[in-house]
Amino acid sequence: MVEIGKYNTLTVVKIVDFGVYLDGGERGEILMPKEYVPTNCSPDDEVEVFVYFDSEDRIVATTEIPAIQVGEFAFLKVVAVSKVGAFLGWGLRKDLFVPFREQRDPMVEGKSYLVYAYVDKASDRIVASTKIEKFLDQVFPDYEPGEEVEVLIARKTDLGYAVIVNHAHWGLVYDNEIFRPLKIGQKMRGYIKTVREDEKIDVSLQPAGYGKIEGLAGMILEKLKDYGGVLDLSDKSEPAEIYRVFGCSKKNYKKALGTLLKQGIIEIKDTEVCLKPED
Repeated sequence: MVEIGKYNTLTVVKIVDFGVYLDGGERGEILMPKEYVPTNCSPDDEVEVFVYFDSEDRIVATTEIPAIQVGEFAFLKVVAVSKVGAFLGWGLRKDLFVPFREQRDPMVEGKSYLVYAYVDKASDRIVASTKIEKFLDQVFPDYEPGEEVEVLIARKTDLGYAVIVNHAHWGLVYDNEIFRPLKIGQKMRGYIKTVREDEKIDVSLQPAGYGKIEGLAGMILEKLKDYGGVLDLSDKSEPAEIYRVFGCSKKNYKKALGTLLKQGIIEIKDTEVCLKPED
């Protein structure tokens, strides 16, 4: 069964001058326009495509990669506002529609918002909503401590950053456990610390053990955090400069850097040390 607003693996039925038709099952044959057809595509080939509605509300397939799928959250920019709602850029020809009824506050052209994409049952069309709370925490958070998850940085709070865990639950990353610059809308790996009795989720952006780094290595991490992830002090810096900043010998400084390097936390360059970016 074809899932609208998601990736599907479909079989090529026939090739025409303006593209290929794919077997959409109950949805019938689905056109993939010529510009998206893979090289040497033939009947009976299977292709992975994103299925959505074009500007004339026809079901079409594309090999373009959208910024969001149905059932996901993303931080998207408003490209236009009309009398019926707002339109978001999501990497496809037809913009993603946000009806007025799904806007927590009136959306403004040029601004970006955290939204959830879903198929509206009444219209059978893909729409988005900024009323994200109603799409979260609908099922029990069944996670194990240390489990790797996908997190989306949602907003700053007094304690740290609220994050969305696996497109399903609210979580929190505490300020004192953040060792790299974060951006709202950023997606990255995270690790479950604990699911509390009130079903609130504490999340770490590092595997277990990272936050327990102490001594000189811990001091280096704190300094990197204070300086936005970059420290102009490498393993090639002058001993006097290292001592001025950390009060230690160059030998011990290099040893601490080696500890952080082995854990994949930092990168060492000729004149600086940087927190390693998220893959």
